[in-house]
Order: sequence, then structure tokens, then C-alpha cells
Amino acid sequence: MTETDGGSSEAILSRLEDGILHLTLNRPSARNALTAEMISTLTRQFAAIAGLPELRAVVLRGSQGHFCAGADLRAVFVGADAEGRDPALEYSEGLARLLKAVRDTPAVVIVVCEGAVLGDGLGLACVGDIVMAHRATRFSVPETSRGLPPAQIAPYLVERVGLPVARRLCLTGAQFDGVEASAIGLADDVFDGEEALQHRLTDLITDVMRCAPRANALTKHLLLSLVAEPDAEFTRQAGLLFTSAVRGAEAREGIEAFLQKRRPRWDYGSGR
Repeated sequence: MTETDGGSSEAILSRLEDGILHLTLNRPSARNALTAEMISTLTRQFAAIAGLPELRAVVLRGSQGHFCAGADLRAVFVGADAEGRDPALEYSEGLARLLKAVRDTPAVVIVVCEGAVLGDGLGLACVGDIVMAHRATRFSVPETSRGLPPAQIAPYLVERVGLPVARRLCLTGAQFDGVEASAIGLADDVFDGEEALQHRLTDLITDVMRCAPRANALTKHLLLSLVAEPDAEFTRQAGLLFTSAVRGAEAREGIEAFLQKRRPRWDYGSGR
């Protein structure tokens, strides 16, 4: 179940051991930022998981000290190709499919957050069943500071932490650590280092293994049915809004400022 991102290194690593699938985002030079190819690979993997009743849990993690720094903006911020396909729209719609696939997976999904957990990476954490965070993790929803809306992740962030907290996080782009993530309900457990993490993972997986697999899958389905998930129309509109923003002046300035490591200069005379 391991695929590559077209380069020399494997962008998604997978290891199946005793009914537990370990998936690792592996683009450490980009703090494991997501590309369309990585999203497609993960979506296929989670679709395959749904057909494996012997699989009890998935541990989703990033390599070399970071979980996921969000979208690879350099890949998203390019124009339509010769056939008229817009990579921003394709990325957004692909992300929506991935988030739904992870959320709906019958197996228990444990997400390990370390280092950078930003934007779409934070959205990916929100669809996990159990979220573990290093206390020094840097969480943020920085999209609006880059001239973009957090389009596809917004419903899952609201589902995880509630509307008032989600509004604050999305409309300020503020960073917070693992301790605050636990306080607002984003993280279920906070750890201090690799040894503590491995002890907690062992305990968690032991608890999961005590539960009947079909009963767990049915219970997860029942619990998720109590809350609304984004429908096809929301996903389509979110993708269009995101793409429109990507092609607008604010995103051009916001992303350029981010890449240049400077504060963006918003044009307040643009009539917005």
C-alpha cells in the first residue's frame, strides 16, 4: 500500500502490523505539506481500508517531527493546464474526498500531531477519532492570513471544536500549542516525547483491541450519523470559493508574502 509522489522518495509510507496500519506522510523537506498526488494516494488507501475487517486501527503521523504544514501552495498556485483543468479546484475537491474517507473509515483512526499542524493538516487531524498532540505542536488555521478561505476543512473543524472556537481560529489565524489544543477539544491526549507517545499508543491500541471490530465500526457509524457531514453541494461550492480566492489579488499577495517570509500588504482600496 505504499506509493510514491513521482520523486525519488516515497511521499506516503505504510506498514501493516498485527491489525494496525501505520501511515506516515513523508515529505520532510516541505514539513509534509500535501500535494494532489499525496491526497489521491491517501484517499485510495483509506478506501481500501474500508474493505479490510481485520484492520483494527490506523495510526496517521508525519515524518521527522512534523505532522503536516497544510497544502503545498506552490503546487496549488499555478494556472489551468492545456485541457482547462484547474489544479486549485482539483486539489480542493480531492481534499474533500480524503477528509470524508478518513472520517468514515470503519477502523479507529489515531492521528499523531507534532511540529507543524497547519491548515489542511489541521483539518486532517480533525477527522481522526483520537488525536494525540505533542505539547510543543504548532497548530493554526492560517488560510485567511494568506488570502484564502479554509474551505473544505471548516465543517470538520466546527464538528471537532464547536462553532465559536472555530470562528476564532479561522478569523485570526492564531497559533496555539498542544496544551491549548487539548483545552479546546482538538486533541484528546498530550505527550512530552517519543517514549511517552509510544506508551500511550500501546495503551490506546490495547484498549481498541478489547473492543469487537464490527461493534466498533457500527458504533462509529452510529455516532457520526448524529452530526451532519458536508454534502455534495457544499463540497462543490467550497471548491469554487477556494479556487476563486486562489485566483484573486489577495491570495497572490498572501501567498507571495508567505513564500517571502514577510507580512502581507492588503489593498484596502480594492473595493472589497
